[in-house]
Amino acid sequence: MSAPYLHELTVRLALGAANLDQSLIQTHTDWLRSQQASDGGFSGREGDCDPYYTAFALRALWVMASLDSEIAKEAGHFLRDRLQNRESIIDMISLIFGAAICEMSVGEVVLPDEESDPEDGWRNKVALLLESLRTSDGGYAKTPEGKAGSTYQTFLTVLCYQLIELPIPDEDGILAFLDSQKHPEGGYLEIRAAKRAGVNPTAAAIGTLKALGQLEPQTQRDTIDFLSDMQCDEGGLTANTRIPFADLLSTFTGLLTLFDLDAVDTIDLSAIGRYALSMQSPTGGFFGFALDETADVEYSFYGIATLALCQTHPLN
Repeated sequence: MSAPYLHELTVRLALGAANLDQSLIQTHTDWLRSQQASDGGFSGREGDCDPYYTAFALRALWVMASLDSEIAKEAGHFLRDRLQNRESIIDMISLIFGAAICEMSVGEVVLPDEESDPEDGWRNKVALLLESLRTSDGGYAKTPEGKAGSTYQTFLTVLCYQLIELPIPDEDGILAFLDSQKHPEGGYLEIRAAKRAGVNPTAAAIGTLKALGQLEPQTQRDTIDFLSDMQCDEGGLTANTRIPFADLLSTFTGLLTLFDLDAVDTIDLSAIGRYALSMQSPTGGFFGFALDETADVEYSFYGIATLALCQTHPLN
């Protein structure tokens, strides 16, 4: 069995980050460590800590080879405590992502052993939760009330099934859903009611197809054409054709997808690197876009990950 997509990606990013300037790594490591709260978790720009931001912080630190046992242990305590809560879908998936990072990086086990009663274990409970989001179009919605599949939520669900080591139900239905999300002019829609394709749903669709081993040549060509047109004068990628400025999320997901399609030469990689560097906060962390004024752990992951990808190309 091949390695889960998330594991493979994190290893790729870590290899690239090893070539980054150590002063840059130290600045962002120090900032991320300072963001860990007393309960072991990480928060967004406001509100309490949650598994979503905790998973992003752990991924960023691991990519930079800066996730030590103390940080992972404290984060592990936080995630274990959250297992007792009734989490939202996105937080439950993030909790599993974060738990996997803690265990893979320093051996900090977060999720309980299921050998005694696997039928009633947490894996099957997570699978039931995921399937409560399955929609008639073959995809997965963001909430149990959703009637239409979300391309991004479908991607997260596939990754989650890989991490909990359970078969993905009805892969043909997922493939049919993704096919229905294609935009005639290239790229993928996030939901069927959307009017234009976006970089992030396109990256999610290609990531899902790659995870399922179902990338076809025509899909690859159409996606390459779409993504290569999304680089703007700032150097980064815009979210869609109507947004005039780049952002780090779209830049990272678009660049990763072009790497996955072996088509990074269709864009200006040096300009992407300069854009990512320009998104750094002087005190550590990354902003999300040019007019942003607050660094956060999610965009810090995208910033480090973008710079790491730039280091994996043979021209660098």
